[in-house]
Amino acid sequence: MSSQQNPAPHTAEAATADPAAGPRPRRLTYAAVLAALEGTALVAGGLWVLVLGLTGDPDDRQQAVTLGITLVVLALLPLLAARGLLLRRGWSRGPALITQLMALPVAYNLLRADSLAIPAGIALGLVAVAALVLLVNGETTRALGIKGPGRGE
Repeated sequence: MSSQQNPAPHTAEAATADPAAGPRPRRLTYAAVLAALEGTALVAGGLWVLVLGLTGDPDDRQQAVTLGITLVVLALLPLLAARGLLLRRGWSRGPALITQLMALPVAYNLLRADSLAIPAGIALGLVAVAALVLLVNGETTRALGIKGPGRGE
């Protein structure tokens, strides 16, 4: 080590100043897993609609293909957010929150359906609410290095 480099102090102040110091909180990991689960479900649903649109006999082939591609592209948001959460990037909480807020009306509409979509609506609603609770938790916020209003320097 050269004389110009200083070793990092190993104090409690250094650990709170650097959000990447220390182990990743379990709540943050759980939020990332839930976001990745939603992204994976979107990819699977999009590919399923796309394949059915191309190989089946849909009412409107172009609409089915467009929906499949749109779902796959929309899956990028929660998947990138999940990766950012696992890497403890502060920017990742915004896309993760947006994903959960968009999932709530979808879950509500699935619950209003009179079909097998009701269990999917229940599952999606539970996952979205659980992820929201995990994302706004103080421990998660500190781990991502997000400061509240009036606390920035």
